[in-house]
Amino acid sequence: MPKRETGLTEESDEKMTRAKQIEIDPATELPPPNEEGLPSPPANSRAEAASATEIEQLLTERDQLLERLARAQAEFDNARKRAERERLDNREFVTANVVEQFLPVLDNFALALKSGGSAEQLRAGVELIFKQMEEVLNKMQVNAVPAVGEPFDPRVHEALGTVERDDIPDQHVAEEIRRGYKLRERLIRPALVRVAHNAKQKSE
Repeated sequence: MPKRETGLTEESDEKMTRAKQIEIDPATELPPPNEEGLPSPPANSRAEAASATEIEQLLTERDQLLERLARAQAEFDNARKRAERERLDNREFVTANVVEQFLPVLDNFALALKSGGSAEQLRAGVELIFKQMEEVLNKMQVNAVPAVGEPFDPRVHEALGTVERDDIPDQHVAEEIRRGYKLRERLIRPALVRVAHNAKQKSE
């Protein structure tokens, strides 16, 4: 029997050992190939790619929300400024309407001051102007607070003091110092009055 050459045998054994080391177990599942026929990346690489995509989507949504918030804030500021302008315009309109109604009264006062009539004529002119002013106030639903002869009411009357009177019931308004006014049912200012103190009525 011919002898095997020692060198060739050792080389063959070494190659077989390396082949066994790199041999793949048939039970091991390889990742499926991608569209190009190449092996897919490992699962952790796919997870990282998915996370990067989600982060990019979240950043895009964040930018969109910030842009919408900025637009909403700008619209709110514009609406607030517009409401403020409308409020000022309405106030000026109401003020102009009130002033316009009193301008004829002011004109009559100017004419009365320029007139050279007697004291009685001047008084008569002032009385007419006073009635004209009352008519303007009545059109605006501003009415005087009833005072003289009425029971004293601290809700609409402000007492300046008391006076001794026998012809007026006790705790009734005897004098009106300054007229009070109401706008419909809302008190604008109370009437400044003196209240009667009827000692005769109390003694009875």
